[in-house]
Amino acid sequence: MAVNLYIPSDDAVFPVPGVEIGVTEAGIRKADRRDLTVFRFSAGSSVAGVFTRNRFCAAPVVVCQQHLASGKDIRAMVINTGNANAGTGEPGMQAAYQTCDALAKLLGLDSKQILPFSTGVILEPLPVDRIEAGLPAAIKNLSPNNWVSAAHGIMTTDTLPKIHSQRVSIGGKTITITGISKGAGMIRPNMATMLSYLATDAGIAQSLLTGLARELADVSFNRITVDGDTSTNDSFIVIATGQSGLTIDSTSHPHYAELKAALAAAATDLAQKIVRDAEGATKFMTIKVEQAKTSEEALLVAYAVAHSPLVKTAFFASDPNLGRILAAIGYAGITDLDVAGVNLWLGDVLVAKQGGRNPDYQESDGQRVMKEPEILVRIALGRGNITETVYTCDFSHEYVSINADYRS
Repeated sequence: MAVNLYIPSDDAVFPVPGVEIGVTEAGIRKADRRDLTVFRFSAGSSVAGVFTRNRFCAAPVVVCQQHLASGKDIRAMVINTGNANAGTGEPGMQAAYQTCDALAKLLGLDSKQILPFSTGVILEPLPVDRIEAGLPAAIKNLSPNNWVSAAHGIMTTDTLPKIHSQRVSIGGKTITITGISKGAGMIRPNMATMLSYLATDAGIAQSLLTGLARELADVSFNRITVDGDTSTNDSFIVIATGQSGLTIDSTSHPHYAELKAALAAAATDLAQKIVRDAEGATKFMTIKVEQAKTSEEALLVAYAVAHSPLVKTAFFASDPNLGRILAAIGYAGITDLDVAGVNLWLGDVLVAKQGGRNPDYQESDGQRVMKEPEILVRIALGRGNITETVYTCDFSHEYVSINADYRS
């Protein structure tokens, strides 16, 4: 059950000039479902990506990194669901290369101009023959208006498609920003079993986009966690086609900050949608850590709370057993933390003051907040002026059921 996940209407999902998308059914794992998606970009587009740090990263992740580093201009992507092509060794690498070769031949491109992506079950051979057989239909379906279809086509255990689209005026130009994401489990920072594709018709120099993609990931997809598991396939891709007439070539450009803010807002929305649709989630939780000395220690605390199964199950039950949060703060890894300086709020309720229970705190007040579908946990460390925010969800019985039955 997704938590307050907004899906824009079809007429509010704007095509990005310079991007075409085709979606088809290839029968990769299950019949009668969209599971193969092709993106094609106009010549002159800039493309950059951020990928999982899992050492067991999937073959398509390795190939994407190779192709982005090759210096070739990226002109297309191919995405399959139902099979992750991870834990597949050299045959998996060859399957990813073969997929790129097949699409490149059909589109008249070099194979290094293709980025491949896979998501689904790990440790199973990629049925590359089915992908090759489905590519002509996906190409025939290419259209600027297939963002909604693509959002459905990249889903695995997601219950709803995740789409963001907006038009903003920057530098006298109308800029379109549209993106999709998928992911519901194996979600934690450094990203997770998630895929996200964010496109704009603004022009962004390739050298600038590479660093910008990392910055966008750091404020969005690297600020979410569902279950603390880092997956093998996670990928965040940013595409800038330049079709709007606005071109940003440096961080000192007068409109760089404005464009960056718009892209960051889009990426954050797509990331939060993943948490809102997390496997079995019934609560969307914002963990905000204030008064830290450094960003690193603020994130240590935020993730300790967000990853704690005891905290997450308490929120599912609306059980104000909030000592679990204090325990997580204490083991987060700040060795010189003075707990007497720590304050804890649940929503608008001050629960702990100067490291102990607030004398005015009533458990009924805590339970009232915990029954809400969206909950703010605010922690002040009393050590400095740095603030960091992480987004997570509760753990329910359904999370166990989904993951116990996933391969069935």
